[in-house]
Amino acid sequence: MAQGVCELLWIRRLLTELGFKLEKQMELHCDNKSANDIAHNSVQHDRTKHVEVDRHFIKEKIEKKIICQPFVKSEDQLANILTKAVCGRVFHDSLTKLGIGDIYAQT
Repeated sequence: MAQGVCELLWIRRLLTELGFKLEKQMELHCDNKSANDIAHNSVQHDRTKHVEVDRHFIKEKIEKKIICQPFVKSEDQLANILTKAVCGRVFHDSLTKLGIGDIYAQT
């Protein structure tokens, strides 16, 4: 998530230098509920010791309203068909959303 925030900040700066006025928060979509909870939680837990710096970086950007972090259900996450084993329904729904059709289907 910290890498994603860095990329969003880079894009935001680039757009600003090109003359675009950004009025809305940039969205970092995440389908990991635990990661969302850790980023929004102000209490430090033992299980987050190894990500403390990244957590503070992300939380700072969320509090400054630079980014927002909406939750995305796993079945709506298009990248899952490339990284995880998904059921056939989710796979075909994702292909449809990506605009990928069956090249062997008769037209």
